[in-house]
Amino acid sequence: MKETQENLQMQRVQALQRLHRERTEEALWECLLTFQNFEFHTYSGLPYSYHMKYGRSGTYTKELWIDRREKSKSLVWSSVRTAYQKVLELQQESERPVVARPKALGDIRGISYIYGIFLKFGLIEAAQKDTKKRSIESRQEIF
Repeated sequence: MKETQENLQMQRVQALQRLHRERTEEALWECLLTFQNFEFHTYSGLPYSYHMKYGRSGTYTKELWIDRREKSKSLVWSSVRTAYQKVLELQQESERPVVARPKALGDIRGISYIYGIFLKFGLIEAAQKDTKKRSIESRQEIF
């Protein structure tokens, strides 16, 4: 069990390094795969995680199933991609742009969940107003 946890942590670190180095959708997808069942937080601090299901072809579907309430919500890959494109635009000005609130990334379905993921992946930073709320979270190691 301990070896499995350490292996998963190493995979996550490597996926994040690749994402920051390459800045591609493929690298983002790899991160999303390795961070399944990891606890994230919405802008307002609510905890959630996600998982992906296998399709008929034996590969992952392009949907993230958000586990926050009794009924899971589906977050489609196209929404994540749209938000990521906005982050890449913002990264032209700053490697880790400050994003004041989720809607600043666009009017995208599920953006509050995407925002939490991007924060944890180190793609964006929270605005100063949000920093106090997340000060404890930001001091924690990613694992």
